[in-house]
Amino acid sequence: MTIVKDRLKSATAAPTRAARLNPLIVLVVGAAIIVALTYTLPPFRTYQLATVGAYLCVTAGLTVLTGLNGQLSLGHGALMATGAYTLALWQNKFNLLAVGIVVAILVTTAVGAVIGLAAARLRGPYLAGLTLAVAVVVPSITSTFDETFNSDQGLSVILNPPPESMTVEQWQAWLCWGAALITVFALTILTRGRFGRDMRAVRDDETAARLAGISVARTQVSAFVVSAACAGLAGALFAVIAQSVSPGAFPLTLSLFLLMAIVIGGLGRLTGALIGALLLVALPAIAHEIGESAGSQRLEGNLALTFFGVVLVVVMLAAPGGLASLRIPFRRFRTKKH
Repeated sequence: MTIVKDRLKSATAAPTRAARLNPLIVLVVGAAIIVALTYTLPPFRTYQLATVGAYLCVTAGLTVLTGLNGQLSLGHGALMATGAYTLALWQNKFNLLAVGIVVAILVTTAVGAVIGLAAARLRGPYLAGLTLAVAVVVPSITSTFDETFNSDQGLSVILNPPPESMTVEQWQAWLCWGAALITVFALTILTRGRFGRDMRAVRDDETAARLAGISVARTQVSAFVVSAACAGLAGALFAVIAQSVSPGAFPLTLSLFLLMAIVIGGLGRLTGALIGALLLVALPAIAHEIGESAGSQRLEGNLALTFFGVVLVVVMLAAPGGLASLRIPFRRFRTKKH
């Protein structure tokens, strides 16, 4: 029993100094920075900023699931598609955006609960295979029920125009980053409490966690549900940004990119989720520019995956804990006292 307690203690160790930052202060400072950026960046960069915020919602949830709970998911792109299509169907019928986002989150949460119940019984490659099957099945549903989802052409999203005092890109950035900051704030509070300690314990040693009175299955299902809700929110935001949804916007490679992004950023760290979200926008943008200059769309798609692969290998060799684990040695820059 002593061994069990020692393992559980190491799994639930106190967070680092960086993690003890007041999340409310981070929320306020982050909001102020985003507002300032939306008034200084050009429209296209503001649009990219909004896209980073949407990605942050899903990468934050995925890094909690994989990094803190140890569950591998290759189907979060499909969960994003669920949220996006739900919002599109809702908006086209009721045109109530705030309610539509909540409905999209609830529907995706329900789907995530079903997947999570099955995932709690699986480990390793079997879990990856299940989530991979979800990523393959969900896009095919749009072709099967083409009268509802309009097959490969997708659905347009009806949106009311933004207030006259701001541009469309500013409104998108405020919406996406407002949702992203609230998501990060909620996940920070959640992972610092008992639920976070339970997830770490289950990740490190399921037997030790079970002997300590933690329900392993319930913790794993709850982690998947939380992560699915974040993915549904991200999908709804992407539907708002693009003002349309289609199966092509949520390919299988999206799930792979999401997983590589959080690994490069740093598993289990919300700062790593932010780095991953930035990479998800920056690397495809670089690949797009190179593909345009070469006049090849096929090259563009291959370059994005190549960039992620190269960055992943380099980061894993230089910083196995991800970019968020890097620490700048400030001491060497300090002036020596005489």
